[in-house]
Formats: sequence, structure tokens, C-alpha cells
Amino acid sequence: MWFNHQTFFNAYEERFAPLPANKRTALDTLLAYIQLDPDVTDMRWAAYMLATVKHECADTWLPIAEYGSDTYFGRYEPATTVGARLGNTQPGDGKRYRGRGYVQITGRANYARLGQRLGIGDALVDDPDRALEPLPAYRILSLGMREGLFTGKRLGDFIAGQQTDYLGARRIINGTDQAAAIAAYALGIEQALYLALDGADSIDQKDPIHVKMDE
Repeated sequence: MWFNHQTFFNAYEERFAPLPANKRTALDTLLAYIQLDPDVTDMRWAAYMLATVKHECADTWLPIAEYGSDTYFGRYEPATTVGARLGNTQPGDGKRYRGRGYVQITGRANYARLGQRLGIGDALVDDPDRALEPLPAYRILSLGMREGLFTGKRLGDFIAGQQTDYLGARRIINGTDQAAAIAAYALGIEQALYLALDGADSIDQKDPIHVKMDE
């Protein structure tokens, strides 16, 4: 898939809100990663991924870190039920392995597992702030949502063939939290992507929604 970025920005702003220069630059980077991702070939997947980032990153379009005090992150410490489930083993792991990225990966075990899946070994365990760099953050987002590495649910479970379940797709990340809002984002973003798709003028305009690139 290849998109005209300016056309996308214009269509996005018509549906949502103006994009200041810093947000436009961040979204431009993210859209470029999606274009170059050989494993994202369905425009609806791209739309839902972008909708997820819009929500998870507080509309900044940048990878962010979970905010909180030392007391707040104490709930992730090894002695707690949550901390043990997240694989935290050392004092301070609660804050060290707090949520980061385009999606909030949390816990020593998840940093280790995703680093291995990305082929970078223990890099995320040794330096968890690498999950705040746009490219590793995108690779985590794409791999995790496509292969179900966050909750066991994946994009193909909700968006495939004639099925487009943007509401249910929230289960890929976080149950049903804000599912309706993110589904609405996905629909608007899908429309904007369609309009920005190179060659869109030659595609049947009768049904611009839920177009699959392999159809």
C-alpha cells in the first residue's frame, strides 16, 4: 500500500482536528512505517493500528511512557500479584519496566519476550527506553497486533475477508476499554487512508469503506 501523505493529512483533519506541525511529523513517520511493512497489506489493519496509537498515545502520535510516581509503580513490584504476573523479579522493576511505546508494553517478561521476537535479544531488557524509539515501537505494535502477542487476540481474528469488527478488535490490546471510541477513530482513519491511496481514483467509488488491497 502506498499513500499520498498530504492527502491523508487533509482528509484526517476534516474528520478529526487540525494537526500541528509536531503531530503531523510524528504521524508522517508512523504512516511511512506502515507503508514499508510487508506484513500489513489490508488497509483496515492499518486503520485500526493508527486508531490504537491515536488512543494509546493521547493523540500525540509519539511513543510515550506510562506516567506515575514511585508509589504508583509499586503496584508492579515483584512482591505484588500484578508484578509477579508481569515477570518482574528485581526491586525497582515496577518502574523500570513500566508501560512504553505506541502500545504500553509492561513488565520485565514482556520486554524480554518482545525483544526476542524482534530479533534484538535482551536489548529491551537492558535498555527499556528503546521501546520509546519510533522504529522499535512500531515493530512492537505491528508484530504484537498481527500475531496476538499482547492478549492472545490478533488483527486477523476481527478484520479479515468480509469481517470488519473494529469494536471487538479492542480485545487485541485491552479488553473493551474505550472500544467504541477507538472503533470510530478507525472508521474515520480508514476513510482518510482510502482517499489518500495512490490509484484510489481508479478504484470503484461506490464502496470506499473497508476496501482490501488484495481484492
